Amino acid sequence: MPDSILEVASEVELIDIPPDELVKRLEEGKVYTAERSRQAIQNFFRKGNLTALREMALRLTAERVDHQLRDLMKSQGIAGPWKSGQRLIVGISASPHSVSLIRWARRTAYTMDASWIVVYVESSTPLNPGARDQLAKNIVLARELGAEIITTADEDVVAGLMRVVKEQNATQLLIGKTSHFIPFRRSLFDRLVAQSGDLDIVVVGGKKGKHEPVGIHWPTRHSPVLQYVQALVIVAALAGLCYPMRQFIGYQTVSLILLFAVALLSLRFGIGPVIGAAAMGALLWNFFFIPPSFTFAIGLPQDALMFAAYFVIAAVTGVLTTRIRARERAVRVREEHAVALYTLTKELSIAHSLDDVVVVAVNNFKRFFDADVVVCLSESDGDLFTKPHPASSLMIDEKDFSVAAWVYWNERRAGRFTETLPSVQATYYPFSGPRYPLGVIGVKRSSDLRLDIEQETLLENFISQISSSLEREQLNDLTRKTLIVAESERLYKNLFESISHEFKTPIAIILGSAEHLMDSDRRDEAASRELAQEIHQAGSRLNHFVANLLDMTRLESGMLKPKLDWCDLSDIVRSTMQKHAGELSRHNVAVEVDSAAPLVKLDHDLMEQVLWNLLNNAALYTPAGTNITIAARVENDTATITVCDDGPGIPAEASEKIFQKFYRVAGSKSGGTGLGLSIARGFVEAMGGKLTLVNRPAGGACFAIMLQTAISTAKHVVA
Repeated sequence: MPDSILEVASEVELIDIPPDELVKRLEEGKVYTAERSRQAIQNFFRKGNLTALREMALRLTAERVDHQLRDLMKSQGIAGPWKSGQRLIVGISASPHSVSLIRWARRTAYTMDASWIVVYVESSTPLNPGARDQLAKNIVLARELGAEIITTADEDVVAGLMRVVKEQNATQLLIGKTSHFIPFRRSLFDRLVAQSGDLDIVVVGGKKGKHEPVGIHWPTRHSPVLQYVQALVIVAALAGLCYPMRQFIGYQTVSLILLFAVALLSLRFGIGPVIGAAAMGALLWNFFFIPPSFTFAIGLPQDALMFAAYFVIAAVTGVLTTRIRARERAVRVREEHAVALYTLTKELSIAHSLDDVVVVAVNNFKRFFDADVVVCLSESDGDLFTKPHPASSLMIDEKDFSVAAWVYWNERRAGRFTETLPSVQATYYPFSGPRYPLGVIGVKRSSDLRLDIEQETLLENFISQISSSLEREQLNDLTRKTLIVAESERLYKNLFESISHEFKTPIAIILGSAEHLMDSDRRDEAASRELAQEIHQAGSRLNHFVANLLDMTRLESGMLKPKLDWCDLSDIVRSTMQKHAGELSRHNVAVEVDSAAPLVKLDHDLMEQVLWNLLNNAALYTPAGTNITIAARVENDTATITVCDDGPGIPAEASEKIFQKFYRVAGSKSGGTGLGLSIARGFVEAMGGKLTLVNRPAGGACFAIMLQTAISTAKHVVA
């Protein structure tokens, strides 16, 4: 059963039976007959196969129930976790020790046969380039080892981890134990234990690296030096402006002015410059304004409280403002990423070919990543194209192409900023498909900087969407090819039936007439002439059928090149009637052609073939003795040739279908191949004309050929 059926099923019910009992039921003939049961037990229904199938069914059902449980917990607001199954959460950071933690978690998950999720809690504190690169390596390693990656934003690492644990209904939380674990602090384990409840917390020991700093770790400076200088200068300048007015406004007012300035600085600068400005303002206010002046002595308690308030207010406003700005940046970035994904998805949805998908991919990578890309798609047999797609914006050499081929066959990324073949100019990612890889995309940014974690996530989403579109277009191509094959088989069947019928009757007539001529001792001249006429008619019928097949081949191959020349319609009609007078002898054929009609630009031989196909169609499907009229007239500089009959006519719903190959009107007389009208329309259109069908009010069908005359051409030239 395909997995897609289980995915769309609203309910799955497990019906379990031990393999021994199922084998017993087979032996007793309760599933198949006795003979089929013996064959089934010997072939597929062996105990090993049944045990494996049973395990697959149990696992699939358990996984589905686990998803239902998590959905129920989200919809009902249940805190959890419920230990219904093993599910591991691994908290990582930008530390090199996370590598050993990730590998240890992978081994644990494999041993426990449990799913595992790697979580990174992003705070407003920016990472330095080295830490950012290490974090990207940690996430890439976790993804390659099969982990699900979740990135969440929170200033409190413990709160962020516990939130993900509850959302995912995890049973164990794995963290690393090191002397310094960024962004985890020393109190991380204690706080996790206090908030964990029934959650199991596993602390994994790590080895101290040779470059790990030991001793006191000073806070990392995240604001540029210029911000510190600007903040200090602003506070000092404001204090200098207030100093001459200290006698009029009072030193308490000066403290409020300086404190107000510190609060405003938090809107522009980071927490470090704000605290520095607060310290500067407090010292200046104490030294120059608080009596006694030019000392750091503080006599009144309220002045001491005001002095301390500088640092408290500066720290609070600085931290809160920094967090607000960081969250604003995060929301803005995620909004940009959401718009990027929406734009890509929208443009991919209207792509109608593999080339369109590649063009959309190249344009969107340039727009949102400022990157040039090279795309190498797979061939229909599953092999990689020998050269990049023409729409690629990045040109690569043989070395880069060999890396792309390695990525294609191994379905792992490689190239620049990776540990595999990093000496090339681009980073190569695979387009993964259900049957085989769909291709490879190489990305080279203009800035030549490594993507951060959010950009890497966006890029992975881009590649996933593009892979789905490539798979869709490949399946569409396969569907179109399948339809073409089915149509070819249908046409082959119709052609074979037509050949069988059309060849059988004339050949039988020819053989029978020839045998009669050879066996007759006395040859009656009249009878011989009649037999010869039958042989001639049968041969003409075969010749007409073969000519139709050849003409259809010429039309479909595009090799038909009409030799257009100015011709007289009366000459064409007369020559057609003379060549096929015998076939039309059973009908009353009337010709109404004006000998003074202007010349018409057409191919003489092709038009004769068109007229004969129309006349033959009328003679074949109308009763003997009925009238067939062929007429030609000129109206409004257009020459119209009509072939009309007194037969039953054509049903309205089949007025266009009769020009299709091998089409027959339901209930029509047997005979013919169904190619004549299709060939006639093809010839007329090749000569720049138009062939239509109209049913006559009094009964019968009327085919009309409209062509350009010499008069209309002359008017066009004069104009």
